Amino acid sequence: MVKSGNRGNAEIEAILAGAGAVPAAAGDAAGDGPGPGGAAAGGPDRARVPLRELMDDRLLDALLDRSRDEAGGLRLTGEGSMLGELVKAVLERALEAELTAHLGYDRGDRAGRGGGPGNYRNGTIDKTVQTGVGPVPLRVPRDRAGTFEPLLVPKRSGRVAGGLDDMIISLYAHGMSVRDILHHLEQVYGTQLSHETVSRVTDGVLEEVRAWQARPLDPVYAVVFLDAIVVKVRDNHVVQNKPAYVAVGVDADGEKHVLGIWVAKTVPGDGAAGEGAGFWRAVMTDLKNRGVRDILIACCDGLTGFQDAITSAFERTVVQRCVVHLVRNALRPVARRDAGEVAKELRKVYTAPSAEAAFDALAEFSASR
Repeated sequence: MVKSGNRGNAEIEAILAGAGAVPAAAGDAAGDGPGPGGAAAGGPDRARVPLRELMDDRLLDALLDRSRDEAGGLRLTGEGSMLGELVKAVLERALEAELTAHLGYDRGDRAGRGGGPGNYRNGTIDKTVQTGVGPVPLRVPRDRAGTFEPLLVPKRSGRVAGGLDDMIISLYAHGMSVRDILHHLEQVYGTQLSHETVSRVTDGVLEEVRAWQARPLDPVYAVVFLDAIVVKVRDNHVVQNKPAYVAVGVDADGEKHVLGIWVAKTVPGDGAAGEGAGFWRAVMTDLKNRGVRDILIACCDGLTGFQDAITSAFERTVVQRCVVHLVRNALRPVARRDAGEVAKELRKVYTAPSAEAAFDALAEFSASR
């Protein structure tokens, strides 16, 4: 067990080097694993090896020792945490690989430089970036010509692309305000961001949302399911319940696709905030404008005016009442203790193989009362 609590990253790297790099898998030792004639080192076979088998025990001991807090607990996230140390090591390794690819030769490879006055390494610069596990201090390598542009940690960017942005968008999508997101990131991960930074991240996804909402659709769908769900939406700094109109289509290959999600703009407290056939008419018009020419079957509930809203855009579409809504309405007058048995009998009706069999099952159900 490593006892020193002041080990630096250089010592951790030395532990890795002293362990003989990465331990080989059993197949490698026998000569039948990935090798010169097999999969590459970073290939799929390599990716299936458990990470634990690729890490030396002394490295894990050092990480555990460095990540203990004063009470002896383990800090997984935040500054100086175990995950932070791992992220730091991985990012610095990746940045060094980026610079090697940019220069065209490995560190210390003078022959690769050709001995000429070309571009070469020029030390590192300290930089702290915000990640999904908290702030991570990095040593970003530089080149003498100043032409190296890291992709993983871009210049003049204080965040690692991907992880933290995805976390901010997820928190925002769950209804948290910008202030709540800032408080959450600081309390849980020790990450401090400005209000403008979080707003920039959440606004950046809007263009992708608009592109998805306006994307072209297939000309024909075999079945389209139409329904609305009530969700909490933050609008003008007010959280209110609004219906989200959802259309799910089944294409000619039997694949399901979400054709769109629409939310009506209503005034807070307005009585028209519920589901309405008028807005469904606008939804069907939008589907038609995006390339849909025909829908064979439209499955919906019994909302007044719904069928007219569908046929106004697609005249030949067969409108079928959703079986779930039919059964739900049929069970409303049934006592709760009898609902299970009644639903079981109704299932024989709506799963019948033909119309005649359905009528026979319905007659049998009526006679059993």
